[in-house]
Amino acid sequence: MEFAFTGLRAGHGPGTWGQRAIWDVVRGLGTDAARYNVTGGRELPEPLPVARVADLVRALLARHDSLHTLLDADGDTVRQRVVAAGTVPVVPRSAPPGEVLPVAYALYHELQDTPFDPLTELPLRIGLVAGDGLVRYIIFAMPHTASDGWGLRNLLADWDAFSAGAAPQGVPQQPLEEAAFQHSDRGRRRDAAARRSWLDKLARGPHRPFPARAEPEPVFPNAVLNSPALALALDRLAADGHAVLLAATAAAAARLTGAADTVFQVVVNNRFLPGMAGSVTTVAQEGLLHLPGADGSFPALVHRTFGAALSAHRHAYYDKLALRRAIASSSPCDHSVFVNDTRGLMPVLGYARPAPAPLEEALSRTTLSWPVDHEPRVGTTFALDAQDAPGSLELAMTADSALIPRADMARLLYGIESLVVEHARTMPA
Repeated sequence: MEFAFTGLRAGHGPGTWGQRAIWDVVRGLGTDAARYNVTGGRELPEPLPVARVADLVRALLARHDSLHTLLDADGDTVRQRVVAAGTVPVVPRSAPPGEVLPVAYALYHELQDTPFDPLTELPLRIGLVAGDGLVRYIIFAMPHTASDGWGLRNLLADWDAFSAGAAPQGVPQQPLEEAAFQHSDRGRRRDAAARRSWLDKLARGPHRPFPARAEPEPVFPNAVLNSPALALALDRLAADGHAVLLAATAAAAARLTGAADTVFQVVVNNRFLPGMAGSVTTVAQEGLLHLPGADGSFPALVHRTFGAALSAHRHAYYDKLALRRAIASSSPCDHSVFVNDTRGLMPVLGYARPAPAPLEEALSRTTLSWPVDHEPRVGTTFALDAQDAPGSLELAMTADSALIPRADMARLLYGIESLVVEHARTMPA
């Protein structure tokens, strides 16, 4: 099944910083590139005919050029080609009304696990769950070269507006327009400022905070801490939650390494940039967070984290290839830890906020699992993702077990939970 479109904007030009950065990550990964797919969906408040859904998808394609853009790549050079006509693949499934969510959940994983070829395939697939001839659930799947998680959130918001008969707010910047800015004098100055900030922080951080401690495993283990208490605590901390989570990760890491200073790469959505608030594209990049004194008082560390996070966010929009070359010619500190706080971002089937409960009772329901092993990741000590789960919050950690053995992975995850929950206890209810 396909949805055809024609008469849309077309053009070609250089790739954006975000497109090239993600292309550099996923090229050569083969089927493993699918884990970078960006996938989410909606249960329809009122079931719709397939023809109506097709019209709404065409409206989304007309609003966002990234959904009908192919990439051309030659070594380190990436270019984008926006096409005016084509077809979007549609994967349909049937389900009676009471089985819509389980069928949608299975289809979500099927689409999430299917890789894209950004050079030859349009970067959008649609999943539909229908019953009695009407669509009841829609799923959008995109490669990360087309959109990041914040772009998916914007796409779903636009779907909600169009399907309600309303016009989405604002005019999103298109990737060709973004690339034009990046090649302008203002764009080059912004890039240079970000590079200076990174190199300054890298000159001041610890050079080897994670020495080898165990025999390496042939894989990178993946640990997942599912914590209702952590979700409750971060809900209580509200706007302060991001800084508290970063501070707790830094403090827990400092307990393992004994290093007073912490340097993390943190994923920044960059949606505060002009024209990016409603865009569907890949603009999120890593900012560099430098936190001195992570082994000190936790409340004081939380306070310092606000300023450090602001600096990281200010300088998280840049040409990654140019930055990589600048780092290679210097003698930087270790920056092999990655933290990505996706709370409130990716739609979760069956997700519900945790029910109010005493933190002590919620702590008794914490679980730690080891669901999957990953191929080794070059230049990574550990990567930590904070993500929503039904009635809970999950910390998913992948690590080089030679530097952080499994027992230390567990210790770090439980340490983050303990620090955040204890800090929340000191805050007014």
